[in-house]
Amino acid sequence: MDEILQKAKRVFDIEIQALEKLRDNLGDNFVKAVELILNCQGKVITTGVGKSGHIARKVASTLSSTGTPAHFLHPAEALHGDLGVIDSGDVVLAFSNSGESPEVNSLVPYIKLLGVPLISITNNPHSTLAKHSDVHIFLSVEREACPLQLAPTSSSTASLVLGDALAMVLLELKGFTEKDFALRHPGGSLGRRLRQVADLCHKGEEVPIVKEDTPMKEAIIEMTSKGFGATAVVGQEGKLIGIITDGDLRRFVNRGGNFDTSIARDVMTKNPKTARMEELAVEALKRMEDYKITVLIVVDERGTPVGIIHMHDILRAGIL
Repeated sequence: MDEILQKAKRVFDIEIQALEKLRDNLGDNFVKAVELILNCQGKVITTGVGKSGHIARKVASTLSSTGTPAHFLHPAEALHGDLGVIDSGDVVLAFSNSGESPEVNSLVPYIKLLGVPLISITNNPHSTLAKHSDVHIFLSVEREACPLQLAPTSSSTASLVLGDALAMVLLELKGFTEKDFALRHPGGSLGRRLRQVADLCHKGEEVPIVKEDTPMKEAIIEMTSKGFGATAVVGQEGKLIGIITDGDLRRFVNRGGNFDTSIARDVMTKNPKTARMEELAVEALKRMEDYKITVLIVVDERGTPVGIIHMHDILRAGIL
């Protein structure tokens, strides 16, 4: 058991050392690569073969999901028609540990012919690919974690982390936000957590609303018919001034109030917590939890009620 764990930890140690060296050696060429991509008018075309191809495909996916349009191009397929995916405003990002992969290097003349900038990531700064690149980033990996020094391990990890570093730096420089991320991840748990209030709230005739001078008997009917256990209360200009919930009704009765002679203004809670259409549903849920409430009136920029969202709406959507 100990021997197995020691062998596994050795792999971790070697790859961590490789990453630390790569981090410490990052310099001007990394900055130039970021600037090339940042100023790119088109998309990033990643390419590579074998393990490097898998890395290139993953990096393209990460870039695309974080605000930098990217597409993976298999070098062999590129020579049989797929080269047409490269446009004049693009940037090519090529991965090759040795820098001598025939499939990748065969693309270089055509990339140059198209006048597209070429960024390469290799572990050999004197390789053919490195020499013909506009920008080359050296991985500086001294040894693989593979005891035979055959299987790409440290080098593939370093390539992957370098690709992540490019994507995350670009994300920050572009001011990419959670809402931008949500637009690119509509499915899955990430997409659900980033859904907006507008996606889940009830609108139009479904929203319970009464005026401040509405008799309480009518306000209770509005609350009951809409089924949210609450109603928005608006002033003469139609702006939200309060809310009446089931809890407000109980408290009013405990104070000795009389529904027969009261109006909405007498029972409502003033200045209720609200939500906005454009905010994340998870933020609205947190507000409900913080204030121990189950419903929020959704208002527009003028403070006019335009929707209502219940805690159950958010939970049913699988936000958590």
